[in-house]
Amino acid sequence: MYALVLIVHLLVSFILIAVILLQAGRGGGLADFAGAGSSALGTRASTYLTKATTVCAVIFLCTSMILAVLSAQQGRSLMRPLPVKPAAPVAATPVPTSETTPSP
Repeated sequence: MYALVLIVHLLVSFILIAVILLQAGRGGGLADFAGAGSSALGTRASTYLTKATTVCAVIFLCTSMILAVLSAQQGRSLMRPLPVKPAAPVAATPVPTSETTPSP
């Protein structure tokens, strides 16, 4: 289950990146660079890219939340904890008491 959601998440993220880069912004996008701007295809391409961005963003957010829940349920970390070394035994030194110390 986790692997399937992860694969869908990766595919959607790459599609989302491509769709965002194809949109023409203020300075134009990759669509203008490639010669397939909204002027060549009309406004239909612009609305299609906007809808595709919205759908991909929603799927991306859903898969992100699902992956967060699944990884929390697994309870394992990608980082292994460091092994705890036992402390070296400390030599016991006798504490002088008033009985063992000579009085002047």
